[in-house]
Amino acid sequence: MYDTFYGLNGLPFQLTPDPHYYFESLTHRKALSYLGYGLAQGEGFIVITGDVGAGKTTLVSHLMATIDKARLTAANIVTTKLDSEDIVRVAANHFDIDTDDMDKAQLLSAFEEFLHAEARAGRRCLLIVDESQNLPAGALEELRMLSNFQLGGQALLQIFLLGQPEFRDMLQSSNQLEQLRQRVIAHHHLEPMSADEIEPYITHRLSKSGWSGRPKITSNVFRTLYAETSGVPRKINALMSRILLMGSIEHAEMIDQSMVERVLADLKGEDVEIAAPPTPSTEVKNPLWEKPKKAQEPIAEAAIEAPPPSTEPYRESASVPEHEVVNLRMPEAPAQTVERLTSAPPEAHSETVRNNEHRSAPDTAMAQRIETLSQQLSQMETRMNGQEENMHRILTMLVEWVESDVQSKESYVNAGRAA
Repeated sequence: MYDTFYGLNGLPFQLTPDPHYYFESLTHRKALSYLGYGLAQGEGFIVITGDVGAGKTTLVSHLMATIDKARLTAANIVTTKLDSEDIVRVAANHFDIDTDDMDKAQLLSAFEEFLHAEARAGRRCLLIVDESQNLPAGALEELRMLSNFQLGGQALLQIFLLGQPEFRDMLQSSNQLEQLRQRVIAHHHLEPMSADEIEPYITHRLSKSGWSGRPKITSNVFRTLYAETSGVPRKINALMSRILLMGSIEHAEMIDQSMVERVLADLKGEDVEIAAPPTPSTEVKNPLWEKPKKAQEPIAEAAIEAPPPSTEPYRESASVPEHEVVNLRMPEAPAQTVERLTSAPPEAHSETVRNNEHRSAPDTAMAQRIETLSQQLSQMETRMNGQEENMHRILTMLVEWVESDVQSKESYVNAGRAA
């Protein structure tokens, strides 16, 4: 749901009436004043009418959340087409009056006894009847009869009637409801919100859900919402829910005119292309980071795999005398390998220098390893050069000893011949 994506702790535009999200527009403030006046009077009927979705139920729910339940016992019923006896029985059940196996006379007696008991306990009783336009004139007249119960000149039951505009028309025009009309002490018709109340209404409900600025909403969205809903709260809620749902699907951080138009087109059954959300795992690769890595791959391979030993470590020349000292040199192939290890190719070296600041952790580790290997090879080369000099001295001494031994033997042989 969109509440999870945008970090909300609730659904600010749900269609179910919730007093937590009550917004006091100008027309709702007037209606609340009439309800407060009626409660202060403690008698008669208060009638609140309005178009479907105007916020009648939310208004009364908000009022009920503020009353002192220790001083007022309230029952709220939503009516269908009930007759005169059914409406009394339903009202009694909502006041927790046991009506099983009672006829109408017993039912009315039990109802009156309940009202007297509440009055003696210091509590008044309030009956709220929602969707009153569904009631026939006979059921409404029965409710008027319930309001006649008194104790010491004080009315024991007060009734709020909520209905759609047709209930107002019926109440004003029906000859059967003349006595009920005379009991109405306050009447207000809820109007839709004005254009300048749309933005406060949206931000109020979002804030009640922990809104922290996500998503942002452009100002032209509020004008479009008013044009499409005529300021009716339930229509605004339904449209905003669809808009936020599409926004969460597209991972949008901004609700703008274009998105609202696409939602409206979708509601009309038109084909709408929904933008694909960005892929979070997509990584932007810098080619400058990759190139040094590729240049270092053959170097690393050469560092790991030592060159095979030469099968001819010393080159012998046919013109070399039998006892000539031969200079021991590093084989040509290993020498090239050392050069290859200690110096990277010019292109890779220049690229490495240019991208030194952007080198990733694995590239830095490889470069350090190559540098370490280069130092080790340099040390090996130094030791081998020292060993070469030592070998040169030993061979020189060996040749000199062989030559002196040969000369001694020749002298001995010559001396024997002479003898």
